[in-house]
Amino acid sequence: MAPFKHHSTHAENAMTPKHLTALLASIWLAACSTHQPEITTTAEGSKAEKADNALQIAETVAPLPPQQPLPAAEAPAAPAVSPLTSADSVRATGLAKPQVSLSKRMPMGGNSLASPAVRQYVPAAPENRERYQALQRNGITLAAESPVSTFSIDVDTGSYSNVRRLLNGGQLPPRDAVRVEELVNYFPYDYPLPQGKAPFAVSTELAPTPWNPNSLLLRVGIQAADPAKQALPPANLVFLVDVSGSMNSADKLPLLREALKLFTRQLRPQDHVSLVTYASGTRVVLPPTSGARRGEIMAAIDSLEAGGSTAGAAGIQLAYQMAEQGFVKGGINRILLATDGDFNVGITRFETLKNLVEEKRRSGVSLSSLGFGTGNYNEQLMEQIADAGDGAYSYIDTLNEAQKVLVDEFTSTLATVASDVKIQMEFNPQNVQEYRLIGFENRALKREDFNNDKVDAGEIGAGHRVTALYEITLAGKRGAVEPLRYGINKPLLTGKDQELGYLRLRYKAAHGEDSQLLAFPVRRDAISQRPSEDLRFAAAVAAFGQRLAEGGKHLGRFDFGQIKALAAGAQGEDRYGYRGEFLRLISLAETLVGQDAKVQPQIAE
Repeated sequence: MAPFKHHSTHAENAMTPKHLTALLASIWLAACSTHQPEITTTAEGSKAEKADNALQIAETVAPLPPQQPLPAAEAPAAPAVSPLTSADSVRATGLAKPQVSLSKRMPMGGNSLASPAVRQYVPAAPENRERYQALQRNGITLAAESPVSTFSIDVDTGSYSNVRRLLNGGQLPPRDAVRVEELVNYFPYDYPLPQGKAPFAVSTELAPTPWNPNSLLLRVGIQAADPAKQALPPANLVFLVDVSGSMNSADKLPLLREALKLFTRQLRPQDHVSLVTYASGTRVVLPPTSGARRGEIMAAIDSLEAGGSTAGAAGIQLAYQMAEQGFVKGGINRILLATDGDFNVGITRFETLKNLVEEKRRSGVSLSSLGFGTGNYNEQLMEQIADAGDGAYSYIDTLNEAQKVLVDEFTSTLATVASDVKIQMEFNPQNVQEYRLIGFENRALKREDFNNDKVDAGEIGAGHRVTALYEITLAGKRGAVEPLRYGINKPLLTGKDQELGYLRLRYKAAHGEDSQLLAFPVRRDAISQRPSEDLRFAAAVAAFGQRLAEGGKHLGRFDFGQIKALAAGAQGEDRYGYRGEFLRLISLAETLVGQDAKVQPQIAE
């Protein structure tokens, strides 16, 4: 009976179903408590999440209920979880709006001992690394206090095509991307041609300002001589092409290849071209080759492929070596730099790169820049490096723009007819109360720089046109600045009392050392109540640029609709369709500005 009694004792001590259920519930609660840090935000958890570069994670979890015995008949309840709020999302990701919100839940049923954290995944916003030079816009100047305005001419047009690219992409341009003078100078105007051996002709026009009945618009126009292509001296050209990995997109290297092939078709047998590339290193793809051997040049261009980092400075140095090797005395010696400007290997500091090009230009080799691409585009470098290299800056956003710059304006792109061109306008305080130069902010010079031939200024290419606009307020008219109570009245100058100002230009011949001076008075009786078609269109472009660059600070109520009406009334022949395209850009900008004004920031509750 003993064995039976022993077995009977085990049976008496065995757990009842009620005890077994309580034990299992306790084990489940202990397991949940052990795994709780996986779903609870802690300092250590935050550090782990920050270490995850691919994902941006944010989570909030309500505390678990206290441990207590559960009835055997009930399944364990899932812990309560609070959804991710809008404010949490903004703080966690830095984005203006939360993206997709995923609720976190514990699995149903009592067999799971732990629940992994359910995280919110927010895609990172695309990085935009485009760089522009900060500009301090020209204000209104009192002629009595500072009657002289001095600046270097500018034939660049890159700002216009870059602004067009941004608008066509549904984006208002950054204000520093808008250089008003480059917008105005993008368009051809019918200015008088130079006579005799003069490298350029100068003309002025004076008429009421469209946006201000109390002021006048003074237009200074320069038209360079435009010799036939065959009359140009032989050219020694170097294509310096960025083939780094950043150029691997449709709007960069593929477009660049097609643009250079358009240009190659314009070369003459007496022209020679070299092709230098740079990425992680540099390479001479094509030694100096005659324009008659077009097939070889085209094949070299077609062979270009993108990859690697961007050793731009090394590429510039090699390009100058090739240009000096093939230097043509009395000819055209020019480097065409084609890149997105994203230098990241070797010399990358902006000022150092500029100084490198400034030093190299003394060799007689100029450098022009052709900008390509978006996202990482360094517009500041492209514009300033061309200025330092005695060249011009263009932005190529389409093959049509490549046709304009490299084919239609072939002679302007290649040949320089005058260098170090400076403009100085002296206003007569007796007749002019205020003035404002529209644009040319990064071309300003000191008054004493005008007569100093050591001070560098802009170049004018064959056939180039330059337009400068001043808004002036005559004495006695309502101005923007209160007059001085104790101002000194100066006597009128005999014979000069009808002059509003005196225009001076200083320049060097294409291969000259000493500058020459041109000077013209601007008279009150030159005011016209019927401005030319060109002045009206240039005024519309200037107003458009001012709207984008500073919100129309000086335009009063002259809005996009009035700007478009002014431009449409001065569209003229429009041989290439540039002015018609401008009208479309005005409408697009007006729409984008309206949309931008309607977008209100979302504030999390």
